[in-house]
Amino acid sequence: MGPLMETVLGNGDVARKFRTLQQFIKSYQLSFTSVEQCNKPVIAAVHGGCIGGGVDLITAADIRFCTQDAFFQIKEVDIGLAADVGTLQRLPKVIGSDSLVRELAYTARKMFADEAAQAGLVSRVLSDKEIMLKVALEIASAIADKSPVAVQGSKHNLNYARDHSIEEGLNYMVIWNAAMLQSEDLRVAAMASMDRKVPLHLFQSFKGLL
Repeated sequence: MGPLMETVLGNGDVARKFRTLQQFIKSYQLSFTSVEQCNKPVIAAVHGGCIGGGVDLITAADIRFCTQDAFFQIKEVDIGLAADVGTLQRLPKVIGSDSLVRELAYTARKMFADEAAQAGLVSRVLSDKEIMLKVALEIASAIADKSPVAVQGSKHNLNYARDHSIEEGLNYMVIWNAAMLQSEDLRVAAMASMDRKVPLHLFQSFKGLL
C-alpha cells in the first residue's frame, strides 16, 4: 500500500489526513495547469484510449487532434471519485455543452472520435497515428514560423478572454497591445508581407527570449 492510500485508509487524525490529501491533489492540479500556462502553444495528438488523466491533460492543451480509433472517457466515477485535476473545470469550456459534459462525467461512457470532433473536443480526426503526427508536426512548424510575440500573446489573451467577460477581455487587450505593438516583429512582418516574404531570421532570434 502506498503512502497516499495509507493516509486515506489509516487511522490518523482527520485534519492531518485532509491536509495531506489537499496538498497532494493541488500538486497534481498544478502539473496539468502548467500545460495551459506554458507560453508556447501545446498540441495534443491522441490515438487509442484517452482515459481519466489523459482527458485532464488534453483539455489543458491548445489544439487537439486524434485518430479515427481514438476514444475519450472520464473514468473517475467508476472508481468512486469525481475527476479532480481539471476535466470538470476545463471540458465544459472546451466543448460548450454542459449537458454532454455531465452525461460523460456521470456515466463514464466512451466518446469516440467522430463525436469528439462534432462536440469540438478535437479539431481534426486523422486516419491513423502516422498521418496524425505528420499533421501535428506541420501545424507546430507553421506556428513556429510566426512571431512569438504574436503567437504567445494570442494564447495569453485567449486564455484570459475565456475566463472573463468580453468587456474585460477587450480592456485587457488594450493594455497588452499598447506594449506589444511596439515590438520590432510588427514592422518586420509588415514589410515582409508587402514583399511576400517570411521574416524567419528575425522571429527566430526572439524565441529564446519568450
